[in-house]
Amino acid sequence: MTPKPPPSSYAAVFIDFENVYYFLKNHFHDPPDLNDYVLDIVRTLREQLSARGLDSLISYAYADFERMATAPQGALYLMGVSTRNVLGTDHKNAADMQLCIDALEVMYTRPDIGTFVLVAGDRDYIPVLQHLRRQARQVLVAGFRESVSGDLLQNIGADHFLDARDLLAPERLAQLEKRRTDRLRAAEESRRARTQGVPSATRPASPDGAKGPETIAVAPLATGGVPRPGAPGAARAGAPRPAEELPDFAPSKPVVGDLERRALAFMLGEFQKLEAKQQRRVPELWLGPFMRLLADELPELPDYERRDLLNQLRDAGAIRIEKREGEPHPFSVIVVNYYHPDVQALRPEPE
Repeated sequence: MTPKPPPSSYAAVFIDFENVYYFLKNHFHDPPDLNDYVLDIVRTLREQLSARGLDSLISYAYADFERMATAPQGALYLMGVSTRNVLGTDHKNAADMQLCIDALEVMYTRPDIGTFVLVAGDRDYIPVLQHLRRQARQVLVAGFRESVSGDLLQNIGADHFLDARDLLAPERLAQLEKRRTDRLRAAEESRRARTQGVPSATRPASPDGAKGPETIAVAPLATGGVPRPGAPGAARAGAPRPAEELPDFAPSKPVVGDLERRALAFMLGEFQKLEAKQQRRVPELWLGPFMRLLADELPELPDYERRDLLNQLRDAGAIRIEKREGEPHPFSVIVVNYYHPDVQALRPEPE
């Protein structure tokens, strides 16, 4: 029997620089010296790989570097990282495809490379990572937990994930977290100030001085759809409804979880976008396309957890899911209960 060869100690590192850069920019509210934070992550990653006995023979970084405020190519070169400039767009990270092509090329041309390290985490990388593992290569993923797809993390396993927070010095991470906390607090104070400035005729006051709930329309759609808030002749949001008016929804219960509320708010925003685009009332939303959009909105969750969010919204009486006959296959749609208090509270204001 032929003895199994020892595992390779050589690694190839593929850095979606653009992905990490824009996560830091958006999540931590555009901190100064953005490139330095990404470079710190790359530098510490290489050190940790070396501590594991892995020699990073190949290191590539991908981005549309011309769109960035400062150019990090020189610093990356001094660290032994080759740069790949890819033309990006406002809608898609163009580094994805080039990174996957290079990773496959290295796999087929460098059999001595035993470990592939991906610094990113979009779910688009799942096919190439699965292919690398089928070829008996070890795969590691590094990134910020909030930006790494839950589906990808579930696929590779938590033991093969490196949290980018652990790749930053504690004082550097504390600076970022403080900046985010300060900006969020300022935004919340500004929002409260605007809310308190709304005239009382628009939003009636409750006995304790707080603004009362919005009103909803009670007239159903001619097509059999659901009523919509904000129309004349509306009833108070908190008013009880006879059970026969909403026979297909579960009894209303509060939507208390942060993730459930995020999913519901995102869903209501998608309804509003469709209505603005089609210039008509949209009574239902196709489930399949919405789940793909929700994957981009909540990438940190695996697919089964995102589906469970909808189940919880359904059990709370905020939505129902119905089957429709279609060609070539049946499909499912989401119908919203506009009488539900949390739906009324989270529904976006008309633009």
